[in-house]
Amino acid sequence: MEMLMQYAWEHRLLPSGAVFTVDGKPLRIIDPGRRNVDSGPDFFNAKIEIGGRRWAGNVEIHVRASDWHRHHHDGDPAYDSVILHVVDVSDAVIARSNGETIPQMILPRREDLERRYRSLVERADLDIPCAPMLAGLDSLRRRSWLTTLAYERLYDKESRISDLLSRLGGDYEQATYVTVARCLGFSVNADPFERLALSTPLQVMGKHSDSIMTLEAILFGQSGLLDAPSAAGDPYASELMGEYRFMTRKFGLRAPVSPGWKMGRMRPANFPHRRIATLAAMLAGGFRMHSRLLASATPEQARKLFAPELSPYWHTHYTFGGAPVANAGRSLSQQSVDLLVINAAVPLIHSYATSRCNETLREQAIEMLQSLPPERNSIIDAFSRAGLEAESAFDSQAIIQLRRRYCQERRCLACRIGYYALARP
Repeated sequence: MEMLMQYAWEHRLLPSGAVFTVDGKPLRIIDPGRRNVDSGPDFFNAKIEIGGRRWAGNVEIHVRASDWHRHHHDGDPAYDSVILHVVDVSDAVIARSNGETIPQMILPRREDLERRYRSLVERADLDIPCAPMLAGLDSLRRRSWLTTLAYERLYDKESRISDLLSRLGGDYEQATYVTVARCLGFSVNADPFERLALSTPLQVMGKHSDSIMTLEAILFGQSGLLDAPSAAGDPYASELMGEYRFMTRKFGLRAPVSPGWKMGRMRPANFPHRRIATLAAMLAGGFRMHSRLLASATPEQARKLFAPELSPYWHTHYTFGGAPVANAGRSLSQQSVDLLVINAAVPLIHSYATSRCNETLREQAIEMLQSLPPERNSIIDAFSRAGLEAESAFDSQAIIQLRRRYCQERRCLACRIGYYALARP
């Protein structure tokens, strides 16, 4: 309720007619102020007129006036600048720390606004509560919101990269290695892949980049998959285990405890075994992925970095053990390669460009995203049926952000489509 009240105040979605304070003085809202998303009063620099006298300062909003005391604002000097307390229920008199009473008003209720709000946030049976409004959204509002969402998702990914850089001493090559590894796990095995890469230093892999067998031995040994029952009796798995034991003694490697691999209801081609073999193939001959990504001006050039040739064993196997298959196929499908460009290459390039204030490189990363085809998954399909079509990977990333950060969390009041749904006539 408080969020809806803040929304109504910010956007002046109040019933027509005169407004008064609780003690009967006429009140005019000149400027509702600027929304505060940090600590302190809800709105800064508001301008109001009470009984013909103008005030400039901050506004605080609560469902009940007594919430002022429950939140301990009465002893906080940060709230001495509040010029108006807006409430739904006036059940207490509130004051500044010096004892001065703060004017208070009951926010007039708009039943139509509340009804629309409840229809958005309380419909648990609908994945997209605003679906009826999407098809009628004008192209300018649609494009503006999708652009904002796409950048918002990109900045979320950059934040993860920044955290990695802090953890890895600012080494972009290592951060690239961990980021690519995480993306190879896609959504199901992303965390186990990240743990694998963090426990297997790039410097160690670089010392044996001339031997694909040693690279696979280290990665599979660190992953714990060589200890799986399916690996028992497999000659190649036994060879890798022997090499891994030697490398463990040589470098003092420690495997992650319970990496948490998931393989249930998964196609054999998507098993983590082939993804780990793909990572080993990327490391063969020296990683240097960061510099190669920065030199990639087109999606085609970036795609080549994520489609290495697997070692011979994986041409006929999806996992350890079992009979060989006639043709296990390439390392990654075209769609999977595009996902790596979207989720690894673009954020890494954009993050580096931002840190170096290189606007040309930033634009290059965005253009790469805009030139890739849209992703195909249940989220994109659902919004397409509702009338919000993705024309590129830039759009599909925006729609994924919309679904995960707004629709699922029912943050309709922070969404421009939600605003359109609530504020329409």
